[in-house]
Amino acid sequence: MPRNVNSGENNLLQNSSIVRSEIPAAEDNQDFSLRPQLLDEFLGQNSVKKNLSVFIEAARTRQESLDHLFLIGPPGLGKTTLAQITAHELGADFKVTSAPALEKPKDLAGILSTITPRTVFFIDEIHRLKPAIEEMLYIAMEDFELDWIIGQGAAARTVRIPIPHFTLVGATTKAGMVSSPLISRFGIIQRFSYYPPEELALIINRSAKILNVEVDSDAALLMAECSRGTPRVANRVLRRMRDFAQIFGGGRITKPVVTEGLQRLGIDSLGLEKYDREILLSIIQNYGGGPVGAETLAISIGESIDTLEDYYEPYLIQCGLLQRTARGRIVNEKAYRHLGLPFTSAENSGRNVQNHLLFD
Repeated sequence: MPRNVNSGENNLLQNSSIVRSEIPAAEDNQDFSLRPQLLDEFLGQNSVKKNLSVFIEAARTRQESLDHLFLIGPPGLGKTTLAQITAHELGADFKVTSAPALEKPKDLAGILSTITPRTVFFIDEIHRLKPAIEEMLYIAMEDFELDWIIGQGAAARTVRIPIPHFTLVGATTKAGMVSSPLISRFGIIQRFSYYPPEELALIINRSAKILNVEVDSDAALLMAECSRGTPRVANRVLRRMRDFAQIFGGGRITKPVVTEGLQRLGIDSLGLEKYDREILLSIIQNYGGGPVGAETLAISIGESIDTLEDYYEPYLIQCGLLQRTARGRIVNEKAYRHLGLPFTSAENSGRNVQNHLLFD
């Protein structure tokens, strides 16, 4: 078992967003070195890989651009990585931007007017495109031309500028916010799903080799189980456990090292952090287990409604700990068991709750 750390060393350990795949961290730049370059190296999402490998091979054989590709899924599952792999497999240039960065139509025109044939153009968070830019993108995707207005007033006229055939790869975490006309212009639509722990353990082992750190198989599986089904989170947890192993475990990541490291970071066996548990405990203690409205709950934990709904609730709902109803949020019996609390009726469940251990 790793030795205990003193209060001065605790400064090294504090990281309140280690399992937040949605919140960018500065060290995530290291992910580029961990990203696979080929489809064979991309672990998980087997149905997506199998289909995409056929489409890429066919396009490459015909020396044509791949049909436009639409990737749907939560953050951190590998959409950007797969777009880069697609360009690499096609032997084509890769250009990347995000929808919020495209302020005006001329921003999009500036990119598309400089692309080469078969370029893979990746737009992240494509659901946030402005209407004027989206309209220009329609013509570019279908006719491979740009509409450009020359002049002003009565003398204004529209000129169509041809551009090389390219592949647009659009990624979104909110497919419901993408307009139907835009979705209909994508020839290939692929949905990403969360990774099971076994696949995440394989990803952790691969990343550990790149980082030149030894990991025991049971330690890799433990890290995978608390990584929220997300490779980005798994790699982030791996880097933190590497730090613990270096200081307290002789450089090797073992299960005891991971167990103590997760406890000190406040991450439990489901990957829940402090605020996740506070949400559940707030509903149980203050509102009898629910239902409680989103606005009331957000105020009680000191967060905005958008943060609550976009960052915290999705994983709690996916784990079966929380449910949204027309009357409000309700904590499920599984959450009581996970927190070590007796499941009681609504009128008796608002009592005070004692702190409980995260691990056996």
